[in-house]
Order: sequence, then C-alpha cells, then structure tokens
Amino acid sequence: MANLTDIREEYDFLEPDDRYRLLIDLGRELEPMPDALKTDATLVRGCSASVWVYPTTTDDGRLHFLADSNAAITKGIIALVLLTVQDQAPAQIAATDITAELAPFDLSKQLSSNRTQGIPNMIALIRETAERFAG
Repeated sequence: MANLTDIREEYDFLEPDDRYRLLIDLGRELEPMPDALKTDATLVRGCSASVWVYPTTTDDGRLHFLADSNAAITKGIIALVLLTVQDQAPAQIAATDITAELAPFDLSKQLSSNRTQGIPNMIALIRETAERFAG
C-alpha cells in the first residue's frame, strides 16, 4: 500500500467520482481480517456501516491493526486512517493527530455525513488502544 502523502497527492488531482474509486481501491488493499475477529468486541460504535478494528502487536512492540467493513467506501476510509498509524510504536500513535493527517482529504465534503460519522469513533478507539499499550 502506498503512503499517505502519495495518496494525498493523487487524491488532490482527481474528480469526485475518481476520488470514490480511489478510496474503494484502497479498501480492497486492506489486509484481510479473519471473520473470527469480527465480533461485537471489535465493532466500532457509531458507524453507519459495520466496522471492525482489531489491534495486534509486532515482536518489537509496534501496533498493527486489522480492520474491515461491510461497505466498500468505508473500507477505503479505514485504509486512510490506518495509513496514519499502521506499524508504529504505541507512543508515536498516541501522539499522532490522525484527524489533522486526514484533513487534506476533506472527507466530510466528499462523502455523506453517515459515511464519515464513525471516523471520530474509529480514531478514538485507535488512540485509546495506543495509549493503553504505551502506558
């Protein structure tokens, strides 16, 4: 998967329909999440689509998130969020302003409000997880 800067540069040049396609393509590139991990405990509350996030740790203590959604565009948004934090140290993730990292994409202008309402909840879940592992 490309990095956030590369995707942002491409995104800036695209028309709205092509931006949707880019997000859907990003979602298709997400690492598969086993169905066994898609439980009530990993479900992100407040999303119009079902979204699951499951944190794992690498051998050196970095956080790696598995995530999925039952909606293609939502999976793309998840992919953007994960690009800001994936495989980083918990303290680094906790210090990252994910909302600011995503601001140039102006998702609230590109997508309906029910597609973006769960983003703050997903970000909060990632931040809480990072803080718990960093503590």
